Amino acid sequence: MAMSSGILAVVSLITIFFLSLMITARVLPIHPYLKIKDSTPISQLLYDTSNYGFLQIDNGLALSPQMGWSTWNFFACNINETVIKETADALISTGLASLGYTYVNIDDCWSRLPRNLKGVDYLKYDNCYNLGLPPQKRYPPMRDALNVTGRTIFYALCEWGVDDPALWAGKVGNSWRTTEDINDTWASMTTIADINNKWASYAGPGGWNDPDMLEVGNGGMNYHEYKGHFSIWALMKAPLIIGCDVRNITAETLEILSNKEVIAVDQDPLGVQGRRVYASGPDGCQQVWAGPLSGNRLAMVLWNRCSKAATITAKWGAIGLEPSISVSVRDLWKHEVVSENTVGSFTARVDAHGCEMYMLTPQRATHTSI
Repeated sequence: MAMSSGILAVVSLITIFFLSLMITARVLPIHPYLKIKDSTPISQLLYDTSNYGFLQIDNGLALSPQMGWSTWNFFACNINETVIKETADALISTGLASLGYTYVNIDDCWSRLPRNLKGVDYLKYDNCYNLGLPPQKRYPPMRDALNVTGRTIFYALCEWGVDDPALWAGKVGNSWRTTEDINDTWASMTTIADINNKWASYAGPGGWNDPDMLEVGNGGMNYHEYKGHFSIWALMKAPLIIGCDVRNITAETLEILSNKEVIAVDQDPLGVQGRRVYASGPDGCQQVWAGPLSGNRLAMVLWNRCSKAATITAKWGAIGLEPSISVSVRDLWKHEVVSENTVGSFTARVDAHGCEMYMLTPQRATHTSI
């Protein structure tokens, strides 16, 4: 079908089979974080990337996590040509496309045998109707088939984390689902974040852990919860795939999804997945998540998963900073520097089920070539 200008037409296919054609694999270079030559004030031990794997799809894509929109979370099977065209138009008119949300993914309930890959830029390959084949045998033939089409096609594996794809999917595709399907609830979102956190050391440019699509704007969570959802997904270098009805997007939802500073964390070229580094309070509900960025900067989220507002402190040692280093602290939701020459720790009051997200820039940080 025809698509609006500026949007990549994308199809998520479920049951297409190709002749498996083997190609020469390429070895993915060492993770950029381990190539930094200058002294860095951020611990490379805490933000381990040593499990960053080998990518054999060799399509030059996914240097940063993919961004776009998908039908499934809001529309499920209630899709048609009009919905897809209107959504493509809405991505442009809202400015979301210009921020990087360029893939338009038609998920389940679309596939038909006569379809082919002409014009396709993205393949989300589910594990439905797998004929009993284990994922590690089923997914590589599709990689090989995509590689010989002559077209660069983003390959997103979706076997719901059943066989721990982070351990092997870096040799197969550009992203891999680490969890079961998300639903639009606080419990689902937080559980999935915790599961995806486990695999942080395996992600990097060319291949990303995928904790599933965004539920922001679908109505099951409040503003604070959605802000935390988006912040943590960005910190984890997760794919940012919008799952709401963009044609009828609210100002509040658009504010969250279009936060350029948070998106920049997700798309940072260093490509180190942020992770949970500290937890305190009842059942560990007062949490600090953090991750290094290019230029020796650090992104940090204070995430309050308690049922009451709480004061959360991030100590430099816990987030991987040298204890004596001085930093400026920029609030990525207020879009302003909130503290200068801060040493040792940073503290903020955080709403129940809310988060605050910051950029920490050490005074002696320099922009390092990677």
